[in-house]
Amino acid sequence: MIRFCLSLLISLAAIPASAQEESGKVTPLFAEEAILEITLTGPINDIVRQAERSTKPHPATLAGSGETHAITLAARGVSRRKKEICQFPPLRITFNDKPGESSLFHKQGRIKLVTHCRTRERAQQTVLREYAAYRLYNALTPESLKVRLARITYVDEGQVVITRLGFLIEDADDAARRLGMKEIDVGSIPVSALNREDAARYALFQYMIGNTDWAMRVGPDPDACCHNSKLLGAGKEARRELTPLPYDFDNAGLVDASYAVPNEALGLRSVTTRVYRGFCGLNSLIPAEAARLREMRSVLEAEIAATPMADPRTAESMTRYLNGFFEDIADDDTVQKKLLKKCR
Repeated sequence: MIRFCLSLLISLAAIPASAQEESGKVTPLFAEEAILEITLTGPINDIVRQAERSTKPHPATLAGSGETHAITLAARGVSRRKKEICQFPPLRITFNDKPGESSLFHKQGRIKLVTHCRTRERAQQTVLREYAAYRLYNALTPESLKVRLARITYVDEGQVVITRLGFLIEDADDAARRLGMKEIDVGSIPVSALNREDAARYALFQYMIGNTDWAMRVGPDPDACCHNSKLLGAGKEARRELTPLPYDFDNAGLVDASYAVPNEALGLRSVTTRVYRGFCGLNSLIPAEAARLREMRSVLEAEIAATPMADPRTAESMTRYLNGFFEDIADDDTVQKKLLKKCR
């Protein structure tokens, strides 16, 4: 807490007063939790058909909450754009003009939309599982990306293509502003550049949800950190005490997506197998963080139970998976055996 307050004071001193007024505020879109009804109208079929080879933005409109906005719509992501993996790609919404102050979409410029990967109705439960993963991290720390669940109707040339659940993800810049920090654009970083407490919490959370598809200090491109993570710091030039923000959890065991592939590099045969990938230099912090999570168990279980539109089988499966994590961190001895001895 002391570290975070010092970071906040340093960052506030470096930005204008008008910008400081935005610190601590959640943008209107992510200030509420009610399921949002959205209609996206545009060349949906072309975007889907071309997704694997093109992320070209197409003119479209977004209607929701009594508003209509001109936008561009584009496929995004990497693996989920491949036809053999997903029948429908994740999308990026870009507003042509900045929505006004009275708009639900005020302060939004570009938004990531997590869509249904498979078109069958049952696949919506996978969307809800990944949404729940974000919500679990929200429960653990404000240093996380907020999400907003939506029911989206896709319309192409006057015809409804499909209506399915999806969720919108808070932009890292908005999260940074909310936290009084800045998003950091940097290449690979040493472990020592990370805030130790934040990195320990991040690593334990990823183990909790059974995710190995991440890196908090390197990315696929050595000039762009990190893999399925964003970095925040006290200022744009900060290179120490950096906070990693995780995203993209569809390969996690908690989500257990039908299209997820076990991590071959780790020799896994199932995506539900947990592997601890925290750094050994953080080992001294993990027992205390594990104890905090044990104290928060009822909060985390309640978060899963409250997942909107999750059917009983989905909620029970996620809770059962979470139970396995709490068995692994039942006491300091199990933490040592299951996690700390397997650090890297």
